[in-house]
Amino acid sequence: MVSSRPTFNNAYYLFCALFLLPAVCYCHDSFTRSRATYYGSPDCYGTPTGACGYGEYGRDVNDGYVTGVSKLYRNGAGCGACYQVKCTKPQCTEDGVNVVVTDYGEGDRTDFILSQRAYGEMSKPDKAQELFAYGVVDVEFRRVPCQYSGDNLLLKVNEHSKQPGYLAIILLYVAGQNDITAVEFWEEDRQQWTPMRRAYGAVFDLANPPSGDINVRFLVSGTNGVNWVHPNDGIPSDWEAGATYDTQIQLY
Repeated sequence: MVSSRPTFNNAYYLFCALFLLPAVCYCHDSFTRSRATYYGSPDCYGTPTGACGYGEYGRDVNDGYVTGVSKLYRNGAGCGACYQVKCTKPQCTEDGVNVVVTDYGEGDRTDFILSQRAYGEMSKPDKAQELFAYGVVDVEFRRVPCQYSGDNLLLKVNEHSKQPGYLAIILLYVAGQNDITAVEFWEEDRQQWTPMRRAYGAVFDLANPPSGDINVRFLVSGTNGVNWVHPNDGIPSDWEAGATYDTQIQLY
């Protein structure tokens, strides 16, 4: 799963990964106090236009229990992170709801702007309307591992990609308590790994991608430390915008 061919030779990536690691472990064992509100959508699910760049995945991943965040966004590195959020009103359950970060958003001193589906899940039976009436509620939250039973880590080619001059990718179903902090592709003619740019959110892009199959690796910062993860299969030479490719691996 972890590449053995290249070495970790970029001190900048090491600095960034070590800088972000405390945020990955943030609130793992204890809860932090904050505030949460919700946003409207026709079906109470998420939005396909979130700042993470997930598209339709950002609408219904985790059955629509999703959230926008402010400081937890971390310039896009926080996209895909999972949190347990529970409110403190009498109408609230003890366990709250587990949500996936799919967007950026700032509210009234809130860390979380939940989908209506997620916000309502924090309430006791028949108490949802009372909870919605508050608009903004005090909450406690902590980071928890993402769980995607039966789903491997998927690599999706962003819809704005176009052969042969521009390639953008995004990683879906990142399980466990992990962040993808960098993506690199292998340049065969130069015999080296070259960084892709974080365009926005969780989207990494590359102008003038190499012809042929594209070999990629991901820098993962999480509970197992900082490691390069190298799928056996890369992006095929005939890649298409919107296509999704199975990496045949998963992170835990």
